[in-house]
Amino acid sequence: MKGTPRTPASSTDATPTPTPDVIVVGAGPTGLLLAGDLATAGLAVALVDKRPRKISNLSRAFVLHARTLEQLDARGLADELEAKGRPLDDIRLFDGLRLRFDTLPSRFNHALVLPQYEVESALERRARQAGVRFVPETEVTGLSQDTDGVTLRVRRPDGERAEMRAAYVVGADGMRSAVRQAIGQPFPGKSVIRSVVLADVRLDEEPAQTLTARAVGDAFAFFAPFGDGYYRFIGWCRDRDVPDSAPLDLDEAREIARRAFGHDYGMRDARWMSRFHSDERQAPAYRVGRAFLAGDAAHVHTPAGGQGMNTGLQDAANLSWKLAAVLRGHADPALLDTYQSERHPVGRSVLRSSGGIIRLAMAKRPWTRALRAALTAVLNHVGPIRRHVLAQVSGIGYAYTAPRGAHPLTGKRAPDIALAGGGRLHESLHTGRFVLITPQPYATTTPNDRLTVEHWASDRHTTVLVRPDGYIAWASDTPDPTGLEAALDRWTGRS
Repeated sequence: MKGTPRTPASSTDATPTPTPDVIVVGAGPTGLLLAGDLATAGLAVALVDKRPRKISNLSRAFVLHARTLEQLDARGLADELEAKGRPLDDIRLFDGLRLRFDTLPSRFNHALVLPQYEVESALERRARQAGVRFVPETEVTGLSQDTDGVTLRVRRPDGERAEMRAAYVVGADGMRSAVRQAIGQPFPGKSVIRSVVLADVRLDEEPAQTLTARAVGDAFAFFAPFGDGYYRFIGWCRDRDVPDSAPLDLDEAREIARRAFGHDYGMRDARWMSRFHSDERQAPAYRVGRAFLAGDAAHVHTPAGGQGMNTGLQDAANLSWKLAAVLRGHADPALLDTYQSERHPVGRSVLRSSGGIIRLAMAKRPWTRALRAALTAVLNHVGPIRRHVLAQVSGIGYAYTAPRGAHPLTGKRAPDIALAGGGRLHESLHTGRFVLITPQPYATTTPNDRLTVEHWASDRHTTVLVRPDGYIAWASDTPDPTGLEAALDRWTGRS
């Protein structure tokens, strides 16, 4: 589909610009990663956002988990972000529950406490370097599709209405997604918790742990550092259930902290305060024709576990290479259907896990508190269950369904495999290509813009074909030239 730039079909657009292959709506972390991936693959990408193009430090997300760090490592960004953040070996929650990340089988065996704006800054720089065209202060007002593409109706800063045309559009425009509304997708779910207090404050006393969280009978609270002397405080109190618009002052935040922690750490100098409510919602379909949903436009969760931004970034990593393969003519458009079948179950699982954590934190009745104590004891002392929970929260435990009879590794996440010559798999994935890892030299007719061939640093005999998003597409423990050739034909589009 990629070819000669076309002019948008809008009589109100006085300045013709090349028609993009993909329009991404929403310049948060999900949209930025997706747009950067597509542009790196050589596609023309427009990134539309109704906000001015200024990264805000008023974001709620503060944690990068292991699988997201692995994805960022595959894009050459993880080391930079690691240097700016604070590694977190564990999270301590209610009733002595302790989730230890340092046991994860990953190069990133920790969570990284890092404000969302730092992630956005790195992803925006990458997107701009790759050639993404930013279209700020432009609001989506409608959308129509035909067999060849999507027409997006927008309103510009001066109120002028225009149209933008592309082969595909991706709505990464948050919980109130204009793209989701335009394609008629419902957003079923409910508000789980109301009147959550958010404040950016200075503290007279620094918490002993990098990320400090605690829940008691009628309140829970959370502190995380910005790195500039300010802390993000999030708190909730059962007897203060008021609308988001209700007045808020620092005394209320201090009282919630005292209830949860026993003291307020000397909270002062609030530079921003607000209330918000937390919903659990998921769109039934992440794809409608040529329009896709990703991140908060597709699913929203409670903040428990810090999984929201991470899940959205994983959505983007899953979708980007598939769109690139289809648009470059290397894959059948049916490949795009796997975005729904692979990512929708993950979004549903995150809703359940984050919702479970927040409901246990809010436990009020004696029997629910007893259940919380029992679950805490199980998680702290039963290794397999604890590892399963950690794998879910960190993202490394999710796998995609493999065809019947496939090798057990198919669909699984590929760890950062050590390669012959001193390299690593994540470094080899920087190009956005498939990576074939073989135990011996292998000659292939696959074009080198679609495949990188590597070899094990060890004496392992398994052959694996790794997708651009770091999941295993095909594997064999014994030499299987016929099976490998068929896999390369299927996945890289050689034939």
